[in-house]
Amino acid sequence: MKFGLLKKLLVAGLIGASFTAVAAHAEDLLDQVKQRGTLRIGLEGTFPPFNSKAPSGELVGYDVDIAKAVAAKLGVKPEFVTTEWSGIIAGLQAGKFDVIVNQVGITDARKQALDFSPAYTYSAAQLIQRKDDTREFKTLEDLKGKKLGVGLGTNYMDMAKSVPGIDVKTYPGAPEYLRDLAAGRLDAALNDRLMLAYLLKNSQLPLRTGANVGAGNPSGIPFRKGNPKFAKAIEDAMTQLEADGTFAKISDKWFGIDVSKPIK
Repeated sequence: MKFGLLKKLLVAGLIGASFTAVAAHAEDLLDQVKQRGTLRIGLEGTFPPFNSKAPSGELVGYDVDIAKAVAAKLGVKPEFVTTEWSGIIAGLQAGKFDVIVNQVGITDARKQALDFSPAYTYSAAQLIQRKDDTREFKTLEDLKGKKLGVGLGTNYMDMAKSVPGIDVKTYPGAPEYLRDLAAGRLDAALNDRLMLAYLLKNSQLPLRTGANVGAGNPSGIPFRKGNPKFAKAIEDAMTQLEADGTFAKISDKWFGIDVSKPIK
């Protein structure tokens, strides 16, 4: 009799624990963010003019301003978590932060694993060459048999590797491959067109912009799947920020143009 009662209690306890676990798992990210009072935002912090640290240690940049505006629309405070690009998607999936605001391209492959906000940046890939290099590479196909520098884990790495015959060299970031390009160890490099003016202005290296290659790339804010309330809240927030001119104002501050609109 006692053993039967004990068994029933154990079963009931296990069932209760299971329901609790399911309920916790099923809690929408929006509820977690609201309860916490902060939106945890993953970014590199070493990617100017999108996100970097000012001499004061404060994070600044286009992505930082966008993230702050989105958090404000959600009625919470932004909480930034810096991490290397190579591990940023894994960090999001592991729950180290709620979203990434770091120029994450919206691709079909990424959409299989993550949900995305509407795009807030539109750009395109552009080649970089040495100033004294008279060759004109107009497409990626022109770089077959040549050495092309790209950032590890970026859309541009995937783009370059999709063209057979290019000797793709990967680097932790732009400063490293720009130095190799200037030193003649690369034939060209590939990066975002919005980055190039900033990079070339501040690198003080003998480099120049090359041709635009590929289609335009939209970037959005990724977050973990299974959070419909959060997805709706993010979409509503970004729709409002576009409508009230906030996106255009932030874009003009950092680029002098509205990069939140598709490239025509």
